[in-house]
Amino acid sequence: MIVEDDRELRALAVALLEETDLRVVEASSAEEALRYLNYLAGDVVFLFADVRLPCPMNGVELARTVKLRWPWIRTVLTSGAPLEEDLDKALRDVPFMPKPWRALEVLVQAEKAVQTSPFEEAARRSHIHALGALRA
Repeated sequence: MIVEDDRELRALAVALLEETDLRVVEASSAEEALRYLNYLAGDVVFLFADVRLPCPMNGVELARTVKLRWPWIRTVLTSGAPLEEDLDKALRDVPFMPKPWRALEVLVQAEKAVQTSPFEEAARRSHIHALGALRA
């Protein structure tokens, strides 16, 4: 999921991730992202969000909410300004990418999210179990 209020940057990030055959959802605000996540969070493994978003909730608050409600979603924050040092403990392990971000860095973070997803792990275990049954 890409959460970015700048339409051009959002489109660039979406296009980048879609090139890897990932299904990408986009939102222009934290509130829009939360509306989606409230119903379909199980489909999301990666959240790439701008810190400065319109509306009352910013990207840091979005990341905090996602971390508490959907801990399996790997979240990465980005901004053109430095990230504040006084973030709470819940967000200390959330990676931060300054803008302009590099495509490869975003792809690496998305790949990590897919590889460490509990759903990916369950699918892998199921596949291994099926292979073991075939060999028996």
